[in-house]
Amino acid sequence: MIKHLDKRLVKLLLTLKQYLLSTRRECITASSVAICVLVLRSLGLLQSLEWAVLDQSFQLRATEAPEERIAIVAIDEAFLRQSGSWPIPDGIIADVLQKLNAYKPRAIGLNIYRDLKVEPGHENLVAAYQSIPNLIGIELLSNKKNVNVSPPPELSRLNQVGFNNVLLDTDGKVRRSLLYWHIENRAHESFALKLAKLYLQPEGIEPKRAASNPKYLQLGKAVFPRFQPNDGAYVGADNRGYQILSNFPKLACRNPLSEICGFRKVSMQAVLADQVPKEWISDRIVLIGSTAPSLQDFVLIPYSSRLVGTVKPISGIELQAYFVSELIRAALQGRPLLTVWPEPVEWLWVFGWAYIGAAVSWRVRRFSSSVFSIALFCCVLAGSAYMTFLFGLWIPLVPALLSFSGSAVAITLQVAQMQEELKRSKEFLHQVINTIADPIFVKNEKHQLIVLNEAYCQLIGYSKEMLLEKSDYDFFPKHEADVFRRQDDLVFKSQQAQEHEEEFTDASGRTYLISTKRSLHKDGAGNLFLVGVIRDITKRKLLEEELKRTAAQLFRSNHELKLQEDRLRYLAYHDALTGLPNRKFFSEQLRESIEWAKNHNLLLGLLFIDLDGFKQVNDTLGHEIGDRLLIAIGQRLSNCLRGSDTVSRFGGDEFTVILRAIPRVEVATKVAEKILVTITEPIVLDGHITKVSASIGISVYPTDTQDYETLIKQADTAMYRAKHLGKNRYEFA
Repeated sequence: MIKHLDKRLVKLLLTLKQYLLSTRRECITASSVAICVLVLRSLGLLQSLEWAVLDQSFQLRATEAPEERIAIVAIDEAFLRQSGSWPIPDGIIADVLQKLNAYKPRAIGLNIYRDLKVEPGHENLVAAYQSIPNLIGIELLSNKKNVNVSPPPELSRLNQVGFNNVLLDTDGKVRRSLLYWHIENRAHESFALKLAKLYLQPEGIEPKRAASNPKYLQLGKAVFPRFQPNDGAYVGADNRGYQILSNFPKLACRNPLSEICGFRKVSMQAVLADQVPKEWISDRIVLIGSTAPSLQDFVLIPYSSRLVGTVKPISGIELQAYFVSELIRAALQGRPLLTVWPEPVEWLWVFGWAYIGAAVSWRVRRFSSSVFSIALFCCVLAGSAYMTFLFGLWIPLVPALLSFSGSAVAITLQVAQMQEELKRSKEFLHQVINTIADPIFVKNEKHQLIVLNEAYCQLIGYSKEMLLEKSDYDFFPKHEADVFRRQDDLVFKSQQAQEHEEEFTDASGRTYLISTKRSLHKDGAGNLFLVGVIRDITKRKLLEEELKRTAAQLFRSNHELKLQEDRLRYLAYHDALTGLPNRKFFSEQLRESIEWAKNHNLLLGLLFIDLDGFKQVNDTLGHEIGDRLLIAIGQRLSNCLRGSDTVSRFGGDEFTVILRAIPRVEVATKVAEKILVTITEPIVLDGHITKVSASIGISVYPTDTQDYETLIKQADTAMYRAKHLGKNRYEFA
């Protein structure tokens, strides 16, 4: 199992290596452009563009239903003129609070600084503070004491105060909100969070630590991710306190002529005159604040920008209403919050689009097609960024667009340079190869024929105009084109010259045998060319085949002659009837055996055997039975001897045995006794029981003689003596 996985891993790594080599240009270009874009982004040079794109995304999305949970009591210019002073006297504020509290709202937010007494009516205001438990006042926090604005002391003691600090980006817009801020180890809650908590309490929703990350706040269905200094387009932003990116709701306007869209607005005069319907206030959040232009309490948010027309700021009380609405909608309805990717993921996103831009421009070489493809991918990128924004994810569109377009432009310039260099290279190659007699072709990386000489055109039988910009599959049979493609790929991948023998069918259907040497070349712009030089080897191959056939025939003839020679030799040295060595073979073997025994100082035994009673069998049962008897006797003699001994048919019914390398004379005696016993056993031939015996004469070298002929005569004489002495016996010389 592990071995199998290792093989798969090696194969995967090799495939990846080949892919990286084939896409090296795109990877290098994409990486260079992406790094430049990320450096620009890290320096903050893209921050304003990314904010502008984010604002435009806010403005393009569909409107949401007006916020029914929040009502704004506005201090407008008309009321300021009626009251005749600013700040508004405490008595008027107290009357407004008491009248609103009578309608039983869930929370009242007083977005007016009341750190100092404004007579008349201060005691009434203090009484209102103490009698309204769901009233939240404001304070302005700062690490510098002279910048702070203290809350009303009575509300501070009751812990009914929230800070209303606003975070401004460098372009003057609000895109973040604060939930908590610690000053001197004391935690402070924002004005919007205080009001949202009061509204959510009857729904059974309390703030708690998120299960996914204990450092994050969870309210109902929403977990609020904490803003980091480099989130989204921000570069080194101040992230003091608990900040979040604000996903401002785009609320539909109740009245196109109203200066405040999305929230129900009533004037302070209407509240004092009891002209406000109860259902507008009851069980809702009521925010009291200024909308008068003369008080200059205005800020910019993403909806403030306009493609056409002037910038439209919103009042501070409306900004707080947006913050409260965002918190409540997220907690109750699970409305998406604005989140970002971790930085490494954003880097991969930018690198990915840089590679896509490089790959598209590299593979789509035609200018019109390239422009269309780039425009299409830009639309896909912008659409993807907008769709993810609708689900609360702010992804880096501007860096991705810059990296994509930068890579596309860089590759386009390289392609233009390569095409110009390719044109010059093709002209040069055409001039060079036309001076060579061998057929030559040049292909590009797409396996298209781009340069040919006249010899190649004559060989294939097509004009140059028909062949250029075409592949092998357009002119050759598929099985031939497959071979050509494999060999081309081998050269492109290995970048080593290769020579291969192939079949080649011309326009008339005639097939040649060719040898093609392929090699890879590169011009100054990096264009790769596969140059192939062809040699027609048809005649040489035919001659080689003819030589092979001739050699095969000679081999068969030699083999037959050898077999015939072996057969003749066998016939010359073997008895035709029994297959045993004959007298000639016996004589040669005896001479060699005597010489070997002499050199090694060993004994050699010679046995002459003559059959007793064979003539009678031959005369009574016929020559055929006699021949079969001789064959059987020869087999029995062979079975009695060692592999190093030799039995021969000397002639007629006479046999000889050469016993090589015997240690003593008694060995010859034992062999003779074994032969006598074996031969005397009956032999059944065609139903006839035949029985013969043998007379054996034995001579021993060098005991009896050292002469070859004398050794034979002595054994022959001893054999005749055995016959005279009664047969079926052996005698020594």
